[in-house]
Amino acid sequence: MKKGQSSMEATEQESSETNTTHHLTIPPGLTQHEFDELRTFITEFHTYRVQPGQCSSLLAQRVHAPLHTVWSTVRRFDKPQTYKHFIKSCHVKDDFNMMVGCTRDVNVISGLPAATSTERLDMLDDDRHVTGFSIIGGEHRLRNYRSVTTVHQCERVDEGRIWTVVLESYVVDVPDGNTEEDTRLFADTVVKLNLQKLATVTEGMARDG
Repeated sequence: MKKGQSSMEATEQESSETNTTHHLTIPPGLTQHEFDELRTFITEFHTYRVQPGQCSSLLAQRVHAPLHTVWSTVRRFDKPQTYKHFIKSCHVKDDFNMMVGCTRDVNVISGLPAATSTERLDMLDDDRHVTGFSIIGGEHRLRNYRSVTTVHQCERVDEGRIWTVVLESYVVDVPDGNTEEDTRLFADTVVKLNLQKLATVTEGMARDG
């Protein structure tokens, strides 16, 4: 319950919150086989409590590179510009130690409705290949933005194929004057372009050995 909020108001807020249902709908780019394999991970890591005035989405990207190559890029909280299209630069403290609670200051390229973003690392699990961050400050319109990214190895034994799937989800406030659809379209576009670049970068790394 928030400070100054009555128990009745808190109860009404909780009752108006809903859980996301990303585990029920196949995101574009995934096959039924991949979705069935990943459903438990989606339920565990990509489920959010969404309040009125917020929206959420889940996106997927297939990558033809080994899991360890993809994860080595995704986990670098201090170097998001490696694959995130709209980041001009990223600065961390001189004594930076990549652990939960650390922060980064990001400068965004011109042309977007943003200039800077201060972000906090919320999770980093090298064993399960899960990471997530929150936007906690800066000049932008993505208020209360939280994101989780998971990296998974998929395989078809009968076909002798192994590949990697990256899942990224988020929840964010809908800005005043915007619709939920507009907000989701904007955020989805940014995430989708980032994931496409991640595939290009890591597939190139895999080819180069």
